[in-house]
Amino acid sequence: MKNISIRDYIISNFKDTDEKEMRKAIDTSIETKEEEALPGMGVFFEILWENSNEVNKKTIMNTISSNIKNVG
Repeated sequence: MKNISIRDYIISNFKDTDEKEMRKAIDTSIETKEEEALPGMGVFFEILWENSNEVNKKTIMNTISSNIKNVG
């Protein structure tokens, strides 16, 4: 049996998705709070992080750290 990379599977599923569809998938994942969506969101975050410069990374970290206290 071949091991399936979750990362590769998610990237493959969204490779031909336009921005509108991608936005809908992200919004739906967040709204439904389904645990199954977390790996996909993690892959999206990884792509975002790897393709961000240091200024954008600082903005991302500031957004997360200033808002995580309000989650829950």
